[in-house]
Amino acid sequence: MEHWSIEDYKNFTNSKGRKSKYRANKVSIDGHTFDSQKEADFYCELKIKLQVKEINGFCLQPTFILAPGLKYKADFIVFNKDNSTEVIDVKGFKTKEYIAKKKVFEDKFNLKITEI
Repeated sequence: MEHWSIEDYKNFTNSKGRKSKYRANKVSIDGHTFDSQKEADFYCELKIKLQVKEINGFCLQPTFILAPGLKYKADFIVFNKDNSTEVIDVKGFKTKEYIAKKKVFEDKFNLKITEI
């Protein structure tokens, strides 16, 4: 059985070659850090839609209070030309926590989350 020193363990856990839990790599664009390339790409699409006036605007990572001590952070809110809004979550993998928060969010705010 192999034994690691505390230093060996710290080096292993801090190593740069480690993959994220869901194999997503963080990406930075315009000073914003996104959890995945897919999310960053969607941000770029929204910027183009805003430039060509297909949407009125969008907001990054809005936070909603579901209950005391329980928050849900969406990836985007999109403000459409017809004055409707869309809450967007860019998902590669749906965790049990996300599924539970989605249900509470949709029940509390009477809004649907659009998953990309």
